[in-house]
Amino acid sequence: MKAGKAFGAGLVLAMALAAGGCSSIRESRGYIVDQTLVNAVQPGIDNRQSVEGTLGRPTFISQYGTPTWYYISSTTARKPFVRPRIEQHSVLAVQFDDAGNVVSANRTGIDRVAFLSPDGDETPTLGRERGFFEDLFGNIGQVGAPGAGAGAPGGPGR
Repeated sequence: MKAGKAFGAGLVLAMALAAGGCSSIRESRGYIVDQTLVNAVQPGIDNRQSVEGTLGRPTFISQYGTPTWYYISSTTARKPFVRPRIEQHSVLAVQFDDAGNVVSANRTGIDRVAFLSPDGDETPTLGRERGFFEDLFGNIGQVGAPGAGAGAPGGPGR
């Protein structure tokens, strides 16, 4: 009778471990959004210093055009041994005028994300297409050829 209880307890434990292995793993990436702080940024009232004091340093700053600070946040989920997928994504774009005052604070979501699908397994490049053996044996006979440096007057060995 003891073996039956031990087997039952072991089976329950094994099932609990298996179910735990199937649970989703959630990760937050980038800026962690605090809605109260985001709502505190007011156009016409705040400036760069107050935004940095409220929200912290941005994820990145625009290099061209209207001065804009971007705060990017993503939440991913994945099953064990599977590639993560984005569940939530938000971008807060805070635009400033030339004097450093907030002009606007716009928030967008995953609907504005562009998903790219690579076309095939190769990256197209300009130039001549060479095969494996051509790459492997292509330089045979090229050593010491004119213009290669070794045969030039005053070069090595002369």
